Order: sequence, then C-alpha cells, then structure tokens
Amino acid sequence: MEQFIVSARKYRPDTFESLIGQENIARTLKNSIIRGQLAHAYLFCGPRGVGKTTTARIFAKSINCLNPGPDMEPCGKCESCLSFAEGRSYCIHELDAASNNSVDDIRNLTDMVRIPPQVGKYSVYIIDEVHMLSSAAFNAFLKTLEEPPAHAIFILATTEKHKILPTILSRCQTFDFNRISVPDIVRNLESIASKEGITIDSESLHVIAVKADGAMRDALTIFDQIVAFCGKEVRYEDVIRDLNVLDYEYYFKIIDNSLSGDYTSSLMLLDEILSKGFNALYFVSGLSSHLRDLLVCKNSHGSALLSLPPSLIERYREQAARCSVQFIFSSLNITMSCEASYRQSGNQRLLIEFALMRLAEKAAAATTAAVPAERPPKPEPAAPVPTTPAAPTAPAPAPEPAPAEAPKQPARPRPAAKLPGLSLKNLISQAEQQSTTGTATDAAALTDEPLTFESMMNAWQTLADREKSSGRSSLATAMLHHSPGIDIETAVLTFFVSNSAQQEWIREKALSRMEAALRKELRNNKVKINVQIYESPAGQHKESTPYMPTDKAKFLVAKQPELNELVRDLELDVK
Repeated sequence: MEQFIVSARKYRPDTFESLIGQENIARTLKNSIIRGQLAHAYLFCGPRGVGKTTTARIFAKSINCLNPGPDMEPCGKCESCLSFAEGRSYCIHELDAASNNSVDDIRNLTDMVRIPPQVGKYSVYIIDEVHMLSSAAFNAFLKTLEEPPAHAIFILATTEKHKILPTILSRCQTFDFNRISVPDIVRNLESIASKEGITIDSESLHVIAVKADGAMRDALTIFDQIVAFCGKEVRYEDVIRDLNVLDYEYYFKIIDNSLSGDYTSSLMLLDEILSKGFNALYFVSGLSSHLRDLLVCKNSHGSALLSLPPSLIERYREQAARCSVQFIFSSLNITMSCEASYRQSGNQRLLIEFALMRLAEKAAAATTAAVPAERPPKPEPAAPVPTTPAAPTAPAPAPEPAPAEAPKQPARPRPAAKLPGLSLKNLISQAEQQSTTGTATDAAALTDEPLTFESMMNAWQTLADREKSSGRSSLATAMLHHSPGIDIETAVLTFFVSNSAQQEWIREKALSRMEAALRKELRNNKVKINVQIYESPAGQHKESTPYMPTDKAKFLVAKQPELNELVRDLELDVK
C-alpha cells in the first residue's frame, strides 16, 4: 500500500510560477535574482498558511541552482536542487525559532555562518517563527544580521510582525504576504481534485475556501478531511455536515418568512438549527452576513464583493429584488444589536426569537410604507349654467357736473417717529422666538434614522461632555451619575436624578435644549427624554435631603415639636 502524503506537502509549490496568490512578491524576488540585487536579510510576514516558508525555500533553491532557467526558476535536476529536495543540503538551513530561541542557539548560528557553502553560491538560513526569539537572542543576533559574510543570506518568517524589534526590521527587506482569495483557492482545489480523480461540485469547493479563511494550507487540510469522509464522490450535503457549516438555505427561508410576515415558521427553523447543535450566536452572525450580501446584490456591480458560486449569486439577486433597502437596513440593525447584547442576555434564545419577530414586523412595516396612498378623485367639472338673453339696457344718464373742490388745508407736520427703546424683555422674547424657530427648522430637516443602543449611549456621553465644556458641570455630573434607561422602540431615554428639585429644574431649564441636541446628534426627531427620580434598590433606602423651601419648612416642623405647636396656635400655613 502506497504511503499517504497530505495534500499540503504533496502539492507544495516548488517554483515561483506555481505560487498562488503572491504574484507580486514572486516577481520582485525573481527580478532581484536576475539583476543580481540580493539583500543579505529578508523578512516574510503574514497570516498562517499563505506561503511564507514555501517562498523562502523556492528563493533559496533559485539562487543556488547550478542550471537556472531563463526566468531564473530552479531546474530541479542539478546537485544543489536534488540535495535540497532530498533533505541533505548543506547550503540551505531551516531553523525553528520556537525551539531555538536562546542566546546559545544564536551563538551556534553565528558560528555556522562563518562556514562557506559546499555546493552553490550562498548559505541560506531560513528562521521560521522568528518572533519567538527572546530579547537577549535578538540582541545577540543584531551584529551578525547587520554585517554577515558575503555568502550568507537570512530569511526570517513570522506571523506576528509587531513582535519583531525595530532594530531587526530596519536591517531587513520586508515582504507582507496577503490572504489568498476564495477564487484562487477554489481553482487550486479543482486542479488537485482533477489530479486525484475526485468528483466535487463548485458549492462544496466554495464552502471549503471560505472555511479556510485565506490560508491555502488550511484549505488543503480541510480538503483531505472531506475526502476521507466522502470518498471519491463529494456531495455538498456531506461537506456541510462534516464541517458543521449551516446551510445557506436556512438564511434564505428566514428572509422569505420575514417578508411574508410568518415569524412562526422562522421560530421553527431556529429550533431546528439549535437541535442540530449549532451555536445560536453563529446563526445570528451568519444571518447578518446574509443580509449584507443581499444589500450588496441590490447594486448590479456588487457581485464582485461576494465570495459565492455563480448559482448562489443568482439566488441572492432574486431575493434581494424582493427586499427593500429600508428593510435590509432595519434588519441589519436588529441582528447586529442582537449580537452585541447576546453575551449579556439572561435568556439568549428569547433574545434571538424576539429578533426574528422584529424582522417580520419590519418587513410588514416596509410593505405598508411602500403602498402609495390613494389619490382623492378629481372633482367633476360643473355643468354650464344656461345664460338668458340680457334685457335691453336703459340709456345711461348724462353725467352730472363735478362739485367744486374744497380748498386744501395745509398739511400738519407729522410727529417724528419714536425710536425703539432697548427693552430687556423684548430681547429675551426675540431670542426665545429665534431659538424656537431654529429648533423647529432643525427638527423638520431631520430624517428618522434607525437607533441603536450604542448610538444612543454615545450621544448621551457626547451631550454630557458638551454640557461640561459649556460651564454646566453640575448637569453633566448628574447625567453621568446614573446610566440612562434606553428604550429603542419608543426612542425614549430616561434621565435618572437624585431628587425632585433636580427633576423640576431640568424640566424647566434644560429639557428642551437637551432633547434638541440629542435629536440633532442621532438625526432622529422622535428622541425624547423622560426625567425620573432614581429609586434605590430594596435595603439601600436613604433618607432624602430637603432642597425646596417647602420641604425644608416641613422638615423643621417635623423635627421640632415646639414649631408644630406654634403653627397650630397661630394658624399658620407652612409654604
């Protein structure tokens, strides 16, 4: 029986031409070899499984190849290439910094660097996961990295560039490897499946590519797992079952049920999903991604942003055509708020079920808003009134002579206009009128944008900072003393204060200004503030301090019985 080799090793690229998704880096390295502009140190950084170590090996083989091709690709037949392929090369050395991270290991490396290559031109040292070196090891490596022998080239590879010392970064040419795109992964998997004689559909390949998250090595590992589960005939149903991936069909059905207002069917689908062992938060996150894809499909040029097979893109376009943009926006707001509140919720399933009910309610509201109002019937033109022939007119009387004009009296001089005086009451009333007019104009210009818990909290914090910078620090302190109550459905913030004096003062002096500022900040004309006195929890009741004059008088009368007798004898009315 032939020994099995995993696909990630069996189909590992061995030339620059076979590198996938890193064409710019391959071209740069190839040109540096052709022009003889080789640096003494390179740093390859990027996420896992994107080809950093593979590129380092190809580069090392190319600069040591005895018979390179016209494009400087390694021949694979010379002694240098064969010795490296068989693991007996003395010119190309690979070290794992995770297990060789001490100062002594770096000293051994420094001693090795002095030895010239036996075959080829260069001694290449590939240090993988270099960020695992200790600070002392980095410092011991600095001098060798800055001025190595002419025959030595260092290639450092890491997934965490931010952990590398700046003194190391400044001595290396840095290449940032990007994640491999879904189409590139799908094409490579199709080629490997064809070579292995495996039948697999496009939908299954896309599921594997998306699951790999831009890492080709992960994609090949998942591919081997799927083949072990399904054999030579790979079906989409088996792939999603083996990888524990939720089928797209569930999301399509959820949106269809919401558009028809059937939230009961959506709740049944949620129960089916949870009974299969899927995480509820994973479902909500997937529903948000589905809504995002629908929003992208509303534009004819948005298909390029979808990492989906062509057959599935058509389904997204068909469903997006039946959804209004307002419905998608509202639904995204609901699902994202559900994700944010999921971990803090005491009843997480009820939270998701309520979100599905709101989706159906938003769809019904959007449908109602889309129906145009009926126009009133046009008034029918009035029937023409029959005209009767006019009676013969009597001859007009002769004009009488005009009476003699009375002699004009000399015009009296008009008194000089009285200049308006500067009245404080008039100025205050004019300022209040202008403020009211400006607030009404701003409110009319606002569009009721969707509200979220985060946006309302941020607006409340911004308003408190603005009040403090305006010299009203006591009001700002009161705003931040208790967290406001937020009701997104009614757009009401509850401002909790400590006593009735604060409550009355805020209602009279500050409430209208605060509401106008919040409406402008949130761009929603429905926002209101409800000022309430904060009630301490049971067992923490604290006697309130009198603030108003009436409260102070009643407090003194209650504390001093003599005052109470005086009030009764003199028949006083305490106010």
